[in-house]
Amino acid sequence: MPTDHLIVLSVPGLRPGDVDKNATPTLYEWASRGAIAEVVPTFPCVTSPVQASMFTGSPPGEHGIISNGFFWRDRCEVEFWVGTNEIVAGEHVWDALKRSRPGMTAAVWHAQNIKHAGADYIVTPAPIHEPDGTTKLWCYSKPDGLYESMLGDLGHFPLQHYWGPMANIESTKWVLKAASWLIDREAPNLHWIYIPHLDYASQKHGPDSEQARAALVELDAELASFAARVGDSAIGKDATYLVVGEYAMTPVSGVVYPNRLLREAGLLKVREKNGTELIDMASSPAVAVVDHQFAHIYVKDGDPEVMHRCEDIFDAAQGVAGALAGDARFGVGMNHERSGDVVLISDDDHWFAYYWWLSDDNAPAFARTVDIHRKPGYDPVELFFDPATKSIPLDASLVKGSHGVPATGPQHRTVLICSDASGVVQVGQVHRDRDVKKVVLQTMGAGAANP
Repeated sequence: MPTDHLIVLSVPGLRPGDVDKNATPTLYEWASRGAIAEVVPTFPCVTSPVQASMFTGSPPGEHGIISNGFFWRDRCEVEFWVGTNEIVAGEHVWDALKRSRPGMTAAVWHAQNIKHAGADYIVTPAPIHEPDGTTKLWCYSKPDGLYESMLGDLGHFPLQHYWGPMANIESTKWVLKAASWLIDREAPNLHWIYIPHLDYASQKHGPDSEQARAALVELDAELASFAARVGDSAIGKDATYLVVGEYAMTPVSGVVYPNRLLREAGLLKVREKNGTELIDMASSPAVAVVDHQFAHIYVKDGDPEVMHRCEDIFDAAQGVAGALAGDARFGVGMNHERSGDVVLISDDDHWFAYYWWLSDDNAPAFARTVDIHRKPGYDPVELFFDPATKSIPLDASLVKGSHGVPATGPQHRTVLICSDASGVVQVGQVHRDRDVKKVVLQTMGAGAANP
């Protein structure tokens, strides 16, 4: 029978082999009661593109989320973690659900590019940066006032534990308690919850480390507590759980610096400011926006000669598996106008760091801080706070786990668990991440909706 209450838990980094009776008894019980299958994430296998693929049922070349960050050509600016839903093309799963089953409601917690989406209830971090440099904890919420109404019972979302050197299970605890709070009051039919807890230990220590195993145990314990609260609620007898791992982390032992290589070739220009160096975006023939194990290189005016030079530079670079220019990008789905003119893919055991300076003495001050907006790339080194210097080290070799390359082997596959034995998810199946929308709709009896 279709369920009227589906709870989707989006858990990046969860692999099929991670689900076992000892480390993850809650996940194991759900899989045993229902089914477990494998998921192949669509390139690029990182948070924002994969979530958009799951929400819309379409690949990045169609929905337009080609990275966690973008280079806006008209402004010559890089922007990571944009947040707004307007940039995601395509009908979202909650809109398709409500079209097929009018009156159904949906809630989304902490997903990327979710502000102003069509879900009925939304909560996602939106810290307020004060003029004096301090940050006020806050969340965007829909409807207006939802977050404020939660504060008396839950307190502020602990942003400091969500990302960076203090990231830990506390942010997951808050999100799951908040989801329970909303279930008790509004009982949304579809509940989509993003839980990035497994990311932290896997990037710092490697996906097969003792620390990563401990994170699995921590997460499963919180899921058990959450399931107990849901079981005591009005939807307890009807609730079905669908767990999807957004991508799988792989061990890394090397790092590549695309912007340094461009600079050494004379294709990236810098300007000095207060003794440090900043990228001169407007005058640089080429700039790399990096994201885990792939990068978009934006070539000024689409100069074909510069594109060919970029291909030559990165084809010869150790740790780079491919440099795809022009139409060659389309083979990995990068046929969207936001894509770089050249798309780089690393080897499985390497990742891309955004650094452009040739001496650490010339690095800008924000390089040594947790600053997710001013860096032209995702920076996992932010996880490694150095108490001695009270800053972030400029040592990209510290990172031991990454993700993002095309999913070409079993090591890149993640997992799909359904607690209900309805047959929508079957043992041994292999899904794409963009199949998740269809699975959700079918599980909720909305299969007639065009997925």
